[in-house]
Amino acid sequence: MHILGTTANPDGPWTSQQTRNLLMDLDDRADDFRFLIRDRAGQFTASFDTVLTDTGIQVVKTPPRCPRANAHAERFVGTVRREATDHLPILNEHHLRAVPDRYAAHYNHRRPHQARQLTPPRPDHPITEPDCTSIRRRPVLGGMINEYEPTAA
Repeated sequence: MHILGTTANPDGPWTSQQTRNLLMDLDDRADDFRFLIRDRAGQFTASFDTVLTDTGIQVVKTPPRCPRANAHAERFVGTVRREATDHLPILNEHHLRAVPDRYAAHYNHRRPHQARQLTPPRPDHPITEPDCTSIRRRPVLGGMINEYEPTAA
């Protein structure tokens, strides 16, 4: 998961610029992507599609009025809502930027994923061994989520 940015008014130029920023952040890893599935929202303009097709990524639009066509994105949005935003009132714009960034770090580095045999995508610490007897809990987002790691015995 990569947070591109937040804005009250996402328009075509803003979305295209965020896509350019993402491609610069990904650098050589952008070559690993072949497709981008997107809906038909107004902020996805022809310039957005061009930014991606220029790098060899094929843009695929979901069919009109077909909410189940992008099930992976819908499932992810549901996960973020259930685990974070439904339980946390956003106080201001700074908080709006901080919460998704902290959740993204948790999601990418510590949260177990079923599709990955309960390992995180890019672990930044040792993964807990099943026979480990001492485990330390680290609260995330004010204790709403917890991360666990083995400790030296």
